[in-house]
Amino acid sequence: MPELPEVEALKDFLTEHLVGHRVARVLPVAVSVLKTYDPPVTAFEGAQVTAVHRHGKFLDLAADSGLHLVTHLARAGWLQWKDRLPDGPPKPGRGPLALRVALETGEGFDLTEAGTQKRLAVYVVRDPRQVEGIARLGPDPLAADFDEDRLADLLRDERRQLKGALRDQSLIAGVGNAYSDEILHAARMSPFKLAASLTPEETHRLYEALRSTLTEAVDRSRGLAAGRLKAEKKSGLRVHGRTGEPCPVCGDTIREVSFSDSSLQYCPTCQTGGKPLADRRLSRLLK
Repeated sequence: MPELPEVEALKDFLTEHLVGHRVARVLPVAVSVLKTYDPPVTAFEGAQVTAVHRHGKFLDLAADSGLHLVTHLARAGWLQWKDRLPDGPPKPGRGPLALRVALETGEGFDLTEAGTQKRLAVYVVRDPRQVEGIARLGPDPLAADFDEDRLADLLRDERRQLKGALRDQSLIAGVGNAYSDEILHAARMSPFKLAASLTPEETHRLYEALRSTLTEAVDRSRGLAAGRLKAEKKSGLRVHGRTGEPCPVCGDTIREVSFSDSSLQYCPTCQTGGKPLADRRLSRLLK
């Protein structure tokens, strides 16, 4: 799933390529992609893009008509830029193409989604806050006013484990499964540690890890073409998705805990005092 750093890079890329241009056509291919119908998606056609914003993991194309075309790429969605779009409208089918946006120049982009779980979402609204997912977002962790005291306030009464708290978009916007693993590894904390139990020193470590991990990821992604962002994300991850590999900090073997629809990775030496975390799915298989 694209998270804050990749969506921030896409925002910068689209700002460079879209702002000042007019949208010639908006062509939905998968019916499931449209989440709003008033105004219709065709109302965005003919408008000039004036700005591109990021809200958490949402991309927001603002137009001089006062409308916003907002998208959330979900787990398997992506944006593919085309210097020259194919002639003729795309044909509906079983392929990954969900929606196409064409500019008056012949350039544009496709929104695609792999797999069978169609969760990619597109909205056309007059105010981004009309999108429920944006309206409930917590603060952006890279905002200038997001300081250590703000993080402490958010976690003070939070009775969940750190992994779940960091991924909750209504608590902190933009962090998902991959970067929560990276942040907790950098902070040297167990993903199962209760958020409300942090000492001031631990809160400081978590804040520094949160800001530095995301800032470094944004810096690595900035200036890259949209098509290169996935590879950049994967290459920059130190623990997430690297089960069985040596930890780049201490050399211990990176372990995994599996859930029904996701998994987390961590280093026992760096994060849990050398003790492997219980993996209930694996335990059931071994019985």
